[in-house]
Amino acid sequence: MILQTLTSSEEEIMQLIWQKEKIYFRELMEIFPEPKPHQNTVSTFLKILVEKHYLTTEKEGRIYLYSPSIGFDDYKKFVLKRFLENYFDNSGTELLKVLMEEKFIKLKDLNQFFEGKITNMPLTETIEKDNHIQDFIKEITGDKKLKKKDKKNKKKKK
Repeated sequence: MILQTLTSSEEEIMQLIWQKEKIYFRELMEIFPEPKPHQNTVSTFLKILVEKHYLTTEKEGRIYLYSPSIGFDDYKKFVLKRFLENYFDNSGTELLKVLMEEKFIKLKDLNQFFEGKITNMPLTETIEKDNHIQDFIKEITGDKKLKKKDKKNKKKKK
């Protein structure tokens, strides 16, 4: 199934529903933060979310029970992929560079992350990955001139 992008209002409603997992309209209106939108507005958004296949409904008498058909983790991955496409030319490396430049990620945290991942791998993969990780860290933290030289050398080898 191809996911569609959500508007900020639709996403706000989905955030509330993801927290509760299953919810009735009345419950949704109760937990909605102030200023609460009009009931008709929320009802319209719920219908749109059902049409976009983000929600499923179960009719119980005269009321509906809404539950997410797309998990929050799946939506996060979808949004991240779109974000990388639109702003970083599909490059996770470019995103990581910005995160490090803006100090959202520190080098020591990055090293710890990779150390935890490496210890769970078999020895042969660890050696290969270790070199890969060291190269990656050098690339991120190294001088731009060296990066350009490395790129030229790689092109010449090909």
